Amino acid sequence: MIRIAVLGATGYTALELIKILLRHPEVKIAALTSRQEGNPTISSIHPSLRRRIELPVEDLSPAQLTSRAECIFSCLPHGVTASLVPELLAGGARIVDFSADYRLDDPEQFAQWYGMKHPDPQRLPVVYGLPELFREQIRPARLVANPGCYPTSAILALAPLLKAGLIEADDLIVDSKSGVTGAGRSPKLTTLYPECNESISAYNIGRHRHTPEIEQILSKAAGKPVQVIFTPHLVPMDRGILSTTYSRPRGEVTEERLFETLREAYDDEPFVRVVEHLPGTKDTTDTNFCDVTVRVVRGRVLTISCIDNLIKGAAGAAVQNFNLMYGFPETTAL
Repeated sequence: MIRIAVLGATGYTALELIKILLRHPEVKIAALTSRQEGNPTISSIHPSLRRRIELPVEDLSPAQLTSRAECIFSCLPHGVTASLVPELLAGGARIVDFSADYRLDDPEQFAQWYGMKHPDPQRLPVVYGLPELFREQIRPARLVANPGCYPTSAILALAPLLKAGLIEADDLIVDSKSGVTGAGRSPKLTTLYPECNESISAYNIGRHRHTPEIEQILSKAAGKPVQVIFTPHLVPMDRGILSTTYSRPRGEVTEERLFETLREAYDDEPFVRVVEHLPGTKDTTDTNFCDVTVRVVRGRVLTISCIDNLIKGAAGAAVQNFNLMYGFPETTAL
């Protein structure tokens, strides 16, 4: 049994992670952390866990964590995980980091987009935890950067088409809609019920932090620089992401060829489904699947992809990475 610690256990993604780990046959949750006073039990914070796990949520040092756990899932805010990683690795732990601390290869780019100096720049670049693209690099890794939810939906839809040279790399538009849980559990004005209910709104146009992440990974797939216009929207639903991308084809490209390319990339992938119909977010709710389809409309290539932002966009992907790191079947508990 692999002993697990979950850092920052009070959030939505941590809840989903704990639920998945509770059904994993090779895992024992040994520690949960938070800075809440009084060491409350996790079930008092997430009542759905009552009589399933009653561990206290503690404020533990890196040395205490590595004495209890072999693998650490960090759901801490940006900038916090990277300050702990050196000690955690020195203590022998392997780490899956949910934050953006290690997603970008360039510490200067991290500083530009996240407004802080990178706490651990010498460790960059780190393995990017998208198994469909980087499976072999993930297996031996001691530190894996779990992808962002929006980037997962966009990258999986576009990477095979860019790699095959079927679409132009310098004119990509990604239009995404996300449920409110994507904003986290901390109270914010824009996610209060009276503010977001019965309304859909765009935000952070041209300055969303996932933009450089999407460009970085798609550039690796394309073998050349990729430019993306990324527009996220907040939708009044609990969970789910739907991303529609728009690109220009390179030469004459048919829908048949596009579907063929996506199927060649994903037919053997356990968690990507290439579908003929137009998928919706309910198709992937509470699953680790990404559903993808493609159309050609008036000389443009459109892809549509759907994921559950809390699972394939966060906790499910993390467990998928964990399974690869420890040699378990990739679909275990998923």
